[in-house]
Amino acid sequence: MIAYLDCYSGISGNMFLGAMLDAGLSWSDLQEMLALLPVEGYRLRREPIEQGGINGQRFEVILENPDQPERHWSEIRQLLEDAPLPSRVRERALAIFRTLAEAEASVHGVAPEEVHFHEVGAVDAIIDIVGAAIAVEALGIKQLYASPLPLTSGIVKTAHGLLPVPAPATLEILRRVAAPWRPCPAEGELVTPTGAAILATLARFELPAIRIERVGYGFGHRQLPWPNCLRLCLGMAERVGGTAGEALDRDWVTLIESNLDNTTPELLGALMDELLAAGALDVTFSPLQMKKNRPATLLSVLARPEQSEELATLILRSSGTLGVRLQQMLRLKAQRQQEELLTPLGPVTIKVKRLGKRVVSAAPEYESCRRLAQERGLPLSTVYELVEQCLNATLRSQEQTLAQADELAATTDSPAPGRE
Repeated sequence: MIAYLDCYSGISGNMFLGAMLDAGLSWSDLQEMLALLPVEGYRLRREPIEQGGINGQRFEVILENPDQPERHWSEIRQLLEDAPLPSRVRERALAIFRTLAEAEASVHGVAPEEVHFHEVGAVDAIIDIVGAAIAVEALGIKQLYASPLPLTSGIVKTAHGLLPVPAPATLEILRRVAAPWRPCPAEGELVTPTGAAILATLARFELPAIRIERVGYGFGHRQLPWPNCLRLCLGMAERVGGTAGEALDRDWVTLIESNLDNTTPELLGALMDELLAAGALDVTFSPLQMKKNRPATLLSVLARPEQSEELATLILRSSGTLGVRLQQMLRLKAQRQQEELLTPLGPVTIKVKRLGKRVVSAAPEYESCRRLAQERGLPLSTVYELVEQCLNATLRSQEQTLAQADELAATTDSPAPGRE
C-alpha cells in the first residue's frame, strides 16, 4: 500500500490524522494506541465536515489544561522510549521529532539536545505526531508521497512572538529535503511545523504511479475560498516502464518561460550561456508569432525548484521581458551515465541510457571520438564506425547475460513438480 498526499491547502498534524481516519483508520484502534502514551489532560474528538461539496473528517485534541509544559527534545525522546508502543511506531515518531529538533537547533543556533519545544512539545503535538506514526503502520502504508506545498505570506503567532510565514522552523525542515513550493494567494500559515516534519520524515515529493483504492479528506479550522482540507489517496503502486527491472527515476523541476519580442540573436545567445552557467538544467528557444504579427522567441528554462527564483530574476535582469511564468513539473527519467569502452584504438567514453538494469541505448561521446580521430590520423566517421561495432558487441553480450540470469531466476521461483 502506498499513499499520496495532495497538499493543495497545506498540511498539519490534525489534518493528516483526519484524512487517515476518513480513509479507513480505525478510530478505536487509534484511541487505544494513543492511550499508551504517558501524557494526560486531553481528550480526542473527530467530527464529519462538509465544505464545497467535499465530505471528510476533522480530528482534534481538546486540551483540558491549556497551559502546557515546554519539553526538551531529550524529555520527549525518553517519553516515547518508555511508552509501550510498537517498535516501528516508536521509531517513526522519534524520527519525526528528531527532524523538528534538528531544524529548531539550526534556526536558534544551538545543539539539538538543547532544543526545548514550545507548541510542538505540548500534548496536542505529541498526539498528532505519534498518531501519524500509528496511522501509517495501521494502514500498512509502505511509502508516502506528497505534492508541492502552498507558499503563502503573512505572519503567525508563536511562543517566540509574531513570525513570518512559513515559520522559520517549517522553512528549515522543508529546505533540507528540497520540498517544492507553489505560489498561493492566501495569507497565514497553511503548512505547520508538525505537518512539515511528517512530510520531511516520511514522504517523498513525487507523483507516484498509483491505482487509487480509497480517498480521505482531513479538514483544518481556517475558512478559505476553497475547501480547507488535505486529500489522501490510498492504493497500490503501479509499475512504470512495463516490465520488471525498468524503474524510472523521478524528480520535480520548475519550468520558467517568457515571450521575448525585443531581444537580438546575439543577446539571446549570451542569455543562454548565462543561464546555463547559473545552474539551469536546460535552456531552449522556440519561434513565436505574437500580436501585430511580430516574430518573437519563447524562452524555456528547466531549473531545480530551489534555483527557480534566482534564474527567473536573472531573466528579468538580462532581457527585455516584463515577466516570467513558473510551473512545477514532474519528470520521469531514464538513468544516464558515462562509461569507458575499450576499443582497438584505445579507450572511448560512451553515454549509456538505462531503465533499471536494462540498457536501452548507448552512443559514443563526440569529444572522445574526435580526440581519437586526431591522435590516430583517421576520419571521424571511421572512428565512429569502429566504436559502434565494439559497443554493439558489448551490448549483445550484456543482454545475453541478463537473459540467462532472468531464466535462472524464473526456474528458481517455479514450484517443483507435484508441489504447490
